[in-house]
Amino acid sequence: MIRSLSTQLSPYLMISRILLLCLLSGPAFAADLSVASYPSIQDALDANPGRRLFVPAGDYPITAKIRLRGKGGGLFGPGCIIQENPDQPIIEIENADGAEVRDLTLMRPEGKWETDREGIIAINCRDFVLENVRILDNRSRSGAICLRENRDCRISHCLVRNYMKVTIDDRTKSAGYGYAFNCTDGTGISISYSTGTLIEANRIVENNLVPTPELREKHQLGDFVKKNAVKGDIVNQITWDADYVDNWQQGSGILVTAPKVGDLTRLLGNHIENAAQGIDLHCDHVIVANNIIVNSFMGMKAMHGSRNVLITGNQFIKNSLWAIGLMPGAAADAENFDGGSIIANNIISDFGHGDAHWIWGDDRSPIKFDTGQQPDDPPLSDVIIQGNLVHCTGPPRYQYAVILPGGPNAPRGLHFSNNLFHPGSKGVANIELPP
Repeated sequence: MIRSLSTQLSPYLMISRILLLCLLSGPAFAADLSVASYPSIQDALDANPGRRLFVPAGDYPITAKIRLRGKGGGLFGPGCIIQENPDQPIIEIENADGAEVRDLTLMRPEGKWETDREGIIAINCRDFVLENVRILDNRSRSGAICLRENRDCRISHCLVRNYMKVTIDDRTKSAGYGYAFNCTDGTGISISYSTGTLIEANRIVENNLVPTPELREKHQLGDFVKKNAVKGDIVNQITWDADYVDNWQQGSGILVTAPKVGDLTRLLGNHIENAAQGIDLHCDHVIVANNIIVNSFMGMKAMHGSRNVLITGNQFIKNSLWAIGLMPGAAADAENFDGGSIIANNIISDFGHGDAHWIWGDDRSPIKFDTGQQPDDPPLSDVIIQGNLVHCTGPPRYQYAVILPGGPNAPRGLHFSNNLFHPGSKGVANIELPP
């Protein structure tokens, strides 16, 4: 018996209908799951707890933060959320396990770029995902993207642009410092008190506050604005008497912090450009791989008890103070020590040719190991340094490719092999490198 054409094609029609139904039932096509059906984005979220809502193309001005709570909720779409209130973050996610924010643009309007608040902040979440989101002109020392007290979260394919501001770094309450100074500050992605974080393929760029002599003069950057009667414990006398510090570029492209708590972090394939510190780590069991850090005065550092850090396959370009630095810090102690790490297969190029070279000069080194900030800091120990390249195409703008300090608290158990270090003006290293 001959079947009808419609019957013959029924399997294909069934597949087509299933696909069509899936598309039509998806959040982007369901009117009840679009924020456009509600008076505001917040009203839409409140009416649909635990659901992911589509934000259509267009501008969405707000004056209060958007609050995302509960399991499984989220926002996605091509819309642009504009926070007009500098006293509010743009989006705050709290206690929202499995929440997602995707594809949005978050920004502040011209004239209200500077703030003390975050662009997006997630607190006490698990499995939170932030993907393909743009955070523009959220100029704050608090950070454009902040994760605090989270587990197993992911930040992927996001753009952070122009996140720094001119402000004051007040260290007068610290026994170690005892002064306050004018600075530029701001962090692109800030992770604190969190475990299991994946930070991958993000682009973090500062185009506004580039460290020129004109910028320093205009804002008196580095000048003390307050000073205690007694010098701090870890401040050298020259700095104290000069009422000036060189390190007026504060903040980081990516910061992962909270010694003894921060753990199991992966930083993979990120691009960081024109930051103060490219990557700043105070945490354990970290992978820093395949990142590009361009024109930051400091490429990366791991300190304050950073243990078992794998630094591999990164490009450090045009750094000025150092490209890779490992050292103890004030938060280090016998139970929170630095070391057990590997630095392998990284390329450091054009060192000393960044915008901050005029601040730091030629007496610096691409790779730096140091003693602690305080006498009782345990020494850095057990580090493998292999297969790295320090490449210089002209007269070197550094004295040594590697600096190793001496003294009773000097680094211990460092092993160098198969590296190619172009010598600086005084040689490859200040001492013979141990094999």
